[in-house]
Amino acid sequence: MSSTFHTGRLLVATPSVGGDVFHRSVVLMLHHDDGGAQGVVLNKPLSAAVDSVLPGWQRVVTAPHVLFQGGPVSTSSALGLVTVPGEEPEPLGVKRLFGSIGLVDLDVPTPAVAAELAGLRIFAGYSGWEAGQLEGEVLRGDWYVVDAEVRDAFTPEPDRLWREVLRRQRDSLAYVANFPDDPSMN
Repeated sequence: MSSTFHTGRLLVATPSVGGDVFHRSVVLMLHHDDGGAQGVVLNKPLSAAVDSVLPGWQRVVTAPHVLFQGGPVSTSSALGLVTVPGEEPEPLGVKRLFGSIGLVDLDVPTPAVAAELAGLRIFAGYSGWEAGQLEGEVLRGDWYVVDAEVRDAFTPEPDRLWREVLRRQRDSLAYVANFPDDPSMN
């Protein structure tokens, strides 16, 4: 079966997607292949300060300085998403995934890695799909698949990300940004 893989792209929830985690969510796809897919929801900040879970990282995360809900899988674990400027080799404790985006080992001492990063966001859990599951959801119309920009993962206004990503599309998808939260209020 030939598939289009979405590593490095965004999944933007269509207005019909409900639930606490995925309603109007924007998911950065960290990995996608025949075996399944993993990503993190970029626009669901939590109220918990980073230091409440990972002491020492609060001062180096990109604002807002809170944990983010990465998805419904492994919510008791943390994942550090980073951007590393330029084409330099990976800093200690960082695994580059694509472009300037990578994951940081949160067990590495903060000072050893902090100076090398242009952005850092910490997620509780992640979003995951079994083999073929994401492809089915895209075909069903649950997700728009669009290009990501590095700034999406580290936006200072995550509550506005869903609309902003849709607005910058160069086709009729830009109109979806104006879809009301409650269609009965239209």
